[in-house]
Amino acid sequence: MSLAQRTNEILPGLALSSAIALLAYAAEHVETGLLGGRWIESLVLAIALGIVVCTIKPLKPAMKPGIDFSAKLLLEIAIVLLGASISLSAIRGAGIWLIAGIAIVVVLSIAVTYFIGRALDLPPKLATLIACGNSICGNSAIVAVAPVIEADSQEIAAALAFTAVLGIAAVFLLPLFYFHFGMSAPQYGTLAGLTVYAVPQVLAATAPVGLLAVQTGTLVKLVRVLMLGPVIFLLGILTKTETTAPDDRHGDHHSLVPWFICGFLGLMALRSFGLIPDALVAPMQTVSGVLTVIAMAALGLSVNIRSVAHAGGRVIAAATLSLLALGAISYALIIALQIQ
Repeated sequence: MSLAQRTNEILPGLALSSAIALLAYAAEHVETGLLGGRWIESLVLAIALGIVVCTIKPLKPAMKPGIDFSAKLLLEIAIVLLGASISLSAIRGAGIWLIAGIAIVVVLSIAVTYFIGRALDLPPKLATLIACGNSICGNSAIVAVAPVIEADSQEIAAALAFTAVLGIAAVFLLPLFYFHFGMSAPQYGTLAGLTVYAVPQVLAATAPVGLLAVQTGTLVKLVRVLMLGPVIFLLGILTKTETTAPDDRHGDHHSLVPWFICGFLGLMALRSFGLIPDALVAPMQTVSGVLTVIAMAALGLSVNIRSVAHAGGRVIAAATLSLLALGAISYALIIALQIQ
C-alpha cells in the first residue's frame, strides 16, 4: 500500500478522533472557567465523549483504520515524548531513605492492588492498570502501561474513568487527615505526595495546609513519578516473556522491550543529563499531551459501554480498596521514617 493510500485510509478516523479531542479541550476550558480548576482532565473527557459518540451512532467501517492508528501509534509516540518531562534531578532534593521508601510503597501498592483486583474477579490486565494508576501517577501511568500489557479499550476506559473519580475525591477528603489527626505539614505533604494521583491534584490537596506541605508533597510526588520508567520497563519484559514461545526465548532479544519504552527511557536519560534544552521540554510536553488526548478519544470510539458498565461495581471496589491500602502503606512509611 502506498503512502497516499495509507494516508487516505487513516484520515477519516484520525479526523474524528482529533475533533473529539478538540471538543474535550473546549469542555475542560469551560470546566476551568466555571469551577476554577481542572477537576476532570481533557483525556478523561476525550474518552468519555468518544464512548458517547460510539454509543449514539455505530461508526462506519471506514473509520476503523484511523481510529486504530490514533489509539496505538499516536499513543506510543506520546509515551516516548513523556520521557522528556521526567528528570532524575528530582532525587537530589530527597534523602536516600525517603527515595527507597517511596519505591517500596509503589511496589507494595502495585502488588496489593493487583491482588485486590484479582480477588474481585477483575481481568488481569484491568487489575494491572488500576494497580499502576493508583500506585504511581493515575491517568499517565494507565496510559503508559496500557500498550505495554496490550490492554483493550474497555479495560483502559474503565481504569481511567473510575481512578479519575477517586483522584478527585482524594483531593477533597485528604485534608481531613491534617485538620483532624494532628499531622505536621511535612507529614501531610508526604502523605499527599504518596497517595494523590496527579501533580496538579497534589498541589490542590496540599495548598490549604501551606507552602511547606506543597513543597514536600510535590517533591515526593515527582520521585514517585520516576517509578513509572522502571515499572513499564519490567512490565514490558514480563509481558513479552510470557507471550513468547519457549523455543523462541533465545531468539530476538530486542523484541522483549517495546520500542516506545526504550524511547521513553532514552528521553528521560537525555533530560536527566541535560542533553535536552529546557526550551524544548514544554513543547514536547504539549505535543505529548495533545497526542494522548487524541489517542484517548480514539479509544473511547472503540469502547463498548456495556462492557464498562458491567465491570463498574467491581472496578470501583478495587480502586477504592486500593486507595485505602495505599494510604495505610504511606502512613506506615511516614511513621517508619519518623517524619516530623
